[in-house]
Amino acid sequence: MHVRNSMTRMAAITGICLFLQWPALMAQRLAPKKASPEEIAELKKKVMASPDSISYHEEYIKAVTLKDPGLIPQYEAWSKEYPGKYSIPFAIATALYEAELPEATPWLKKSVELNPKLAEAYQMLSIDADRWGDAKAARDYMGKASETEPSNPSYAFYYAMDFEHDDPALWRKKLYELAKKFPAHERGAQGLYWLATRSTDNAEKVRVYEMLIKQYNPSKFNWSGSGASGLYEFYLAKDPAKAAALAKRMGKERDWPSKDTVAQQFVQLKKLVAARKFSKAKTVAGKIRLGRYSSAGDQLLLLKSAIIEGQGNTKDAYDSLLIPYAKKPSDELYAGLNKLGNKLGITTAQTDAAIDEWRKANSKPAPAFNLGLYTSDKTVSLDDYKGKVVLLTFWFPGCGPCRGEFPHFEKVLKKFEGKEIAYIAINGIPEQDEYVLPFVKGTKYTFTPLRTKEGWAEEAYKVRGYPSNFLIDQEGKIVFSNFMIHDEPNERMLELMISALLARS
Repeated sequence: MHVRNSMTRMAAITGICLFLQWPALMAQRLAPKKASPEEIAELKKKVMASPDSISYHEEYIKAVTLKDPGLIPQYEAWSKEYPGKYSIPFAIATALYEAELPEATPWLKKSVELNPKLAEAYQMLSIDADRWGDAKAARDYMGKASETEPSNPSYAFYYAMDFEHDDPALWRKKLYELAKKFPAHERGAQGLYWLATRSTDNAEKVRVYEMLIKQYNPSKFNWSGSGASGLYEFYLAKDPAKAAALAKRMGKERDWPSKDTVAQQFVQLKKLVAARKFSKAKTVAGKIRLGRYSSAGDQLLLLKSAIIEGQGNTKDAYDSLLIPYAKKPSDELYAGLNKLGNKLGITTAQTDAAIDEWRKANSKPAPAFNLGLYTSDKTVSLDDYKGKVVLLTFWFPGCGPCRGEFPHFEKVLKKFEGKEIAYIAINGIPEQDEYVLPFVKGTKYTFTPLRTKEGWAEEAYKVRGYPSNFLIDQEGKIVFSNFMIHDEPNERMLELMISALLARS
């Protein structure tokens, strides 16, 4: 979920979910207390005496606060008084940019006009362009930042990542070049990490993860450490013996000893189940502790159900998979359910009905709303969507993870063209309203953007971070929530969720 700071560029291009409780988010967004008139007057004198001092500008802006209606006119006046000094537009641009306000754009452009070598401003313009929905401008500006400061690994990394969707071959080429050019910097490791993590080719995934671990010591580079963990999770779900071997290679640092234990337990568990030693297998399975987002979660559920069945309780084994599938559907769990159902004489249709019955019993009414459109002065209500499945996301233009999630939503929803589905995106930060329509037009995303008042999302839908997603059925009840869609397995999960609700029609 979104954290409003300079990390948002990384979040935007990687889809990283950074968790933050809403009170902390609000604390960041609230303007600091305005200084006294005397303090402001003294700071103003300092700025006028040294207009090139960025630090003096920062002190002054903080004292006056961005909410003061006189701040922008003051910088307009200073820009006229000192027409050749880039520090003046850049100072106010930086403050507006960091607050993720649309007013930053012209000041950033003025900054690079006065100082064409200001790489940092090009980077800011790139992120700002993302907020406006202009992917080409975002890439061009980041390319300019990298060209202006070629020794900066961050600019090179961000520029490379901008090609991921438009030119995957060039994206790969640039990330390999990044690792070669910066063999001792985290950004080089980060590039290989995302290349491996995003790859849908398992052979490439393993090859790049191994390259990352070899070139960047996991104990010294955080992204390499994350890559080793990613490879471990990949192996744990597919070949736990390889996961155990990798854990041993990583040694005693960090949590690798516990990872080794889990992998060894998985190896032992699979052997015991294969040997039909179900009592011992049950004991081992009970000791396995996976992380919340472990890719081996379904495999563990299936192994546990095999133990229950092996002990003569096929119906209990069936039941052990039904609720997990109802909450978080996957093809593997569904296949396991139907395999057990066949043994019990339960048809696929009966299984689907049981799943749907559980979901209906555990759904709850979605809070009503009557919110304004951005495209007109009209409003729409939740009742207007009765009879349709509603994919509802809470977002705002400055939210990198939100922007990173939209392409995945679009990919899934294309499979349901012509179906009774409504796709709604409610902007939770009204001060960013100016970004919304250009963003939708530039990206050509298909959601209906709705506006709201500050704090409404938190009060009505208990939103604690962005993005926050809900899937609402034809009767206006929330069936699924608290899910993120950031890769192919998640896309398939959303597809299964939507298909199940459409099947009710």
